[in-house]
Amino acid sequence: MVGSPTLHQDVEIGLVQIRVSNLERSLDFYKNVVGLSVLRQEGREAEMTADGEHVLLILREIENARVLRRNSVAGLYHFAILVPDRPSLGLVLRNLIASEIHVGQGDHLVSEALYIQDPDNNGIEIYRDRPQDSWRHDSEGHVVMTTDPVDVDGLLAASEGLTWSGLPAGTVIGHVHFHVGDLEKAKQFYVDVLGFELTANYGDAAMFISAGGYHHHIGLNIWAGKGAPAAPADSVGIDYFTLLLPNEEERVAVMERVRQAGYTVNELDGVPEVKDPWNIGIKLIVNN
Repeated sequence: MVGSPTLHQDVEIGLVQIRVSNLERSLDFYKNVVGLSVLRQEGREAEMTADGEHVLLILREIENARVLRRNSVAGLYHFAILVPDRPSLGLVLRNLIASEIHVGQGDHLVSEALYIQDPDNNGIEIYRDRPQDSWRHDSEGHVVMTTDPVDVDGLLAASEGLTWSGLPAGTVIGHVHFHVGDLEKAKQFYVDVLGFELTANYGDAAMFISAGGYHHHIGLNIWAGKGAPAAPADSVGIDYFTLLLPNEEERVAVMERVRQAGYTVNELDGVPEVKDPWNIGIKLIVNN
């Protein structure tokens, strides 16, 4: 769309809140397998961190939660934890191997990624980026990404002699990836309204969008089927993610675009939140 607004180049993903069926089981997994630690825990919620200061993940236990078949509804495909360097990812791989869980993997040219599922089938990617000056772009300016096998031996060699002590400081949520029911409708919301920019297409089944030239802050796909319904509120999955904006002016501009497009902005404790067409929450946070 000519003249579409774009988000500020410094926009980032903040934290992710997901629904789980058994908090204690999930805490054990996210501490021992993923490598996060508990920052705060109250009732059926726990905030998890890598550096002991910043919350990356909130786990919310819901009673009698339904665990759905993978790739069956619109909602969370995975949230992606970005570690600061290759030796850190090598240590993650060593710990995952020791945990004896299934690990998927993909070299996407811009990054090396490992994929796992938590006990409720919530998808998790743990990855490291290659330097941005090594990323290639096609004739349309889109980032060139693919899925090749990861150099597993190289990752293990990069972490040789190092000791695993959980995810390191500097770890962040790098991106989120969602199943949606309609790719064009998703583009209308995330690109034309919120202001993300298209960075890559994966045929007519997936697209990747970002702010500031990153390879992607959000992935969107129709692999759960065109017309896939939103995940039920009583199922595991994602509640919301936070969008970190550089200043209040940027937040107000986003809120105004959202309202003009006919979406509702709700505020809870002074934090505005909007829902995408599949009921995924986006909280708009000024990144002080």
